[in-house]
Amino acid sequence: MPETLGERRGAPPPADKQAAGPIGAGRPYGGRQSGGKMAVLAPLLALLYSVPELCRWLARPYYPLSALLATAFLLVRKLPPLCRGLPSQREDGNPCDFDWREVEILMFLSAIVMMKNRRSITVEQHVGNIFMFSKVANVILFFRLDIRMGLLYLTLCIVFLMTCKPPLYMGPEYIKYFSDKTIDEELERDKRVTWIVEFFANWSSECQSFAPIFADLSLKYNCSGLHFGKVDVGRYTDVSTRYKVSTSPLTKQLPTLILFQGGVETMRRPQIDKKGRAVSWTFSEENVIREFSLNELYQRAKKQGRPRDEGPEEAPEAPAANGDTKKDK
Repeated sequence: MPETLGERRGAPPPADKQAAGPIGAGRPYGGRQSGGKMAVLAPLLALLYSVPELCRWLARPYYPLSALLATAFLLVRKLPPLCRGLPSQREDGNPCDFDWREVEILMFLSAIVMMKNRRSITVEQHVGNIFMFSKVANVILFFRLDIRMGLLYLTLCIVFLMTCKPPLYMGPEYIKYFSDKTIDEELERDKRVTWIVEFFANWSSECQSFAPIFADLSLKYNCSGLHFGKVDVGRYTDVSTRYKVSTSPLTKQLPTLILFQGGVETMRRPQIDKKGRAVSWTFSEENVIREFSLNELYQRAKKQGRPRDEGPEEAPEAPAANGDTKKDK
């Protein structure tokens, strides 16, 4: 738009332009200020929200001891009382700082953890990957530093692995726990009931990570016509043979979810290829709901309901103290 004569001669701008002020002033600036405050407050609120969960983690010896083992080399190399007298390949000979090779190993560790955590779903999976690869890097670093320190650290890791197991999920759930003798009987008892059964093993980290997700799904979707069950194929090996679920870590078939309708298997995840290995599949809540059509199954199961002469449907009971739904310890 062409300028007026007054604007060319330096005349004061109109009142509306004076009120507008310079670019970025007024409301936009205030918006940026509030946005900056929210950017600071959001992580703090998230941290405060996670404090109870962090306290529960610290109360379990597995996580503090894992963190100690994962940071062992960092503590030995950086703490002055411990790093004195350690060999170093630095030009200045400082034993309390990393040399170039150690920095390379730590950078490679960070890259591996970032790649593995891209497919992690739960916080436990993220933390588990960090602990596992940190321990592997610590073994390499200690052996490179001194073979005796490497052997000592490797021995501590083996003892920890044998004596301290990851804590099992003990939260609320509506899940029936089967044995080798009860699974067939329960699936055949009422052909109108649809079952989603997880085949798991307590030693599998993937099964442990999926446990809270499966429990949450059972709380949301369990009803009279749709039930959730679990069977420990690490304990009942004949069940794994009967339902063709391999417990070998190389096949990566644990956990396996199988949908039974009318007592017959209709689908399973993960699928198995011709070599007997599991096809890659992410055990997230969204994937389970979508692949197994849980919303449709739930609506269909609720419509079935119970016959009127049986009375109203009762709410599912919590796991009994000594019943079949109690977890094996």
